[in-house]
Amino acid sequence: MRKPKFPIIHVWLDELSEIVKDEGILIFMILLPLAYPLLYALIYNTETQRELPICVVDDSMTGRSRDFIRRVDATPEVEVATHCTDMEQARELMRQRRVFGILHIPREFNERLWRGQQAVVGLYSDLTSMLYYKVEYLAVINVAQELNRNIKVLERQGDATTAREESLARWPIRFEEVKLYNSAGGFAAFLIPAVLMLIVQQALCLCVGMSMGRSRERFRGLVIPPTRHYKNALAIVLGKALVHFLMFMLMGIYMTVCVTHWFGLPNLGHFWEIVGMLVPYVAASTFMAMFWSSFIYRREDCILLFVFMSIPLLFLTGVSWPGASVPPFWQAVGSIFPSTYGANAYVRIQGMGASMGDCHFELQRMWILTGIYFLLTWLIYYFEIRRAVGRTVLD
Repeated sequence: MRKPKFPIIHVWLDELSEIVKDEGILIFMILLPLAYPLLYALIYNTETQRELPICVVDDSMTGRSRDFIRRVDATPEVEVATHCTDMEQARELMRQRRVFGILHIPREFNERLWRGQQAVVGLYSDLTSMLYYKVEYLAVINVAQELNRNIKVLERQGDATTAREESLARWPIRFEEVKLYNSAGGFAAFLIPAVLMLIVQQALCLCVGMSMGRSRERFRGLVIPPTRHYKNALAIVLGKALVHFLMFMLMGIYMTVCVTHWFGLPNLGHFWEIVGMLVPYVAASTFMAMFWSSFIYRREDCILLFVFMSIPLLFLTGVSWPGASVPPFWQAVGSIFPSTYGANAYVRIQGMGASMGDCHFELQRMWILTGIYFLLTWLIYYFEIRRAVGRTVLD
């Protein structure tokens, strides 16, 4: 029988036809990449916590303690929801989740300040969410610093200081806080860009894994049908990969350009810089998914294999947790996943305005992973062809 002139086209059309007929694969290929970024962006769209309810236990009951409480209540981060007579009542409110923090001003607060001694203010935070601690700590520490500066000026009023000297006493060293790359200091701008890259990889793995499991179920353990179009391992690998690569390039552009624009995420990168980063990332993720999916024998196995990896892979990127603090062993584990380099490259391009040249390390590693996973995938399909030929002869 004469071999087809373009086996890659036949494989590509067969793979596309199988995907269109399978609702499960379509969910992972289209619905998941379209909906998940919107869901994450909507959840974290407020960026930072505002008006977090806290309670106050004021044992000092002085004008200075009341002034401190008023200043804390005036901050945008927290709201003094109630006053309690003792700490036990405040703890009960926190256990009931009516407040998420306790500000305790001790009895000797005002007395120690008048004596020129250091006063202590207690802040008890609900650490079920790190955001609670962050906003409460910032609100209290900013008010405390402002009062410290005012106290320094009051202590020097008897020295007949000038306005210039008062300014120097309040601000001995003037500083300006400039938040680079995340002006709002929010959670969405910090985490969502890396999550978008991870969604591309995980959705691709689930899509390819379900397709591979479906093939093994249909062809009695083989990943390819015993037909004349499936005799060339290179054509099979490229034909199958091309379907997923093209689809997820579109999904990657949708996530990195459209979702970023709609929700006001960091958007400093040029379009073609982002596309240039996505090409090796999606290619490496495609061949990685094809290689690891070769160990899947049922459609459902891909969910067990890939879904649980989402959170560990997010940590391994070094975005949600400092990469310098990741142990060498886990750094080595993270180096085998394209998301480790793709997330960092995207954050640098889109969040910091970096160029392709600035991300040459990440791009180089993604191209290396593309080559390695391509060769491994080719070997898998080469031996699968031999298995298919042997089974055909026996049948």
